[in-house]
Amino acid sequence: MTIKELISKLLQFVRVNKKKITKERLKKLSFNLIMVAIGCAINAFATIGIMIPNGLSSGGLTGVVRIVQKFIYVDFSIMYYCGALVIFSICWLLLGFREARKILVVTILYPAFLVLFERLGFTLLQEKDTILAAIYVGVVAGVGAGIIFERGFSFGGTDTIAKIIRKKALPFVSLSQILLVIDAGVIILSGFAFGRNIALYALVTQVIFAKTVEIIMFGFDSKLVQVEIITNLHDEIAEYILNDIGRGVSNIAITGVYTGELRTKIMTICSPRESMLIKNYIAGVDRKAFISVIHVESVWGTGSGFGSLSDKE
Repeated sequence: MTIKELISKLLQFVRVNKKKITKERLKKLSFNLIMVAIGCAINAFATIGIMIPNGLSSGGLTGVVRIVQKFIYVDFSIMYYCGALVIFSICWLLLGFREARKILVVTILYPAFLVLFERLGFTLLQEKDTILAAIYVGVVAGVGAGIIFERGFSFGGTDTIAKIIRKKALPFVSLSQILLVIDAGVIILSGFAFGRNIALYALVTQVIFAKTVEIIMFGFDSKLVQVEIITNLHDEIAEYILNDIGRGVSNIAITGVYTGELRTKIMTICSPRESMLIKNYIAGVDRKAFISVIHVESVWGTGSGFGSLSDKE
């Protein structure tokens, strides 16, 4: 798809939705874009100012570019830009513009900040220290990504590739499992390219990154949440939670007091990160849905993160 076609599609999207744009929505959008720009800047600094100077790698598209850069010396920012645009184009072609627009903003802003920090040449650590760098990359990049995810935006990396693979080839495999295999593969390849120690450091970085993102988005107080959903797309959303998220779903019959209409509410218990994935999915298919998230103190039973009923304490 050419740049001209991309601009034409964007202008068409604006024309269709211009009546829906109010002053309040414009203000909210502006704030979201500012926060996403801050998140992109923080994440870009983690890569350019900490990871690369210390010879580290990671999972995702960043790890892929680091591996390629080992054999083809081109600026990291340029290679990342190319990779992000390729993924964006494939996403648009195979999954449609509704899915592609979720990654459009970050696809443009994040590589731009990579270019900026490459030009500035500033590094966080005064001397090379792979252990400290692996920890700091996970924390700093996690803060940046958490800000971006919390605003409802997404990186166009291996998560998008996983969506494409699932839709086109492996519909019976959950999205999280495909993403885990892809990122694990990237880290293993990093071991061949940079050595086993770097692969292990990358694993440490990924764990810290994931935990930091969860803390930024949901705080320290809850490991599990109860998500309740009222939607017109009950079957589609329930199937997504069952197959993609891998969580159980319960149906609860409810009656609206105002309408007197009998409806079915979806209820599931999951991690805070999974609740955000569910929310983002629903936002893309049914913007009129109603979602409530309740922090859960304890859950006993069979399931990821649940306590065992056989425990005596």
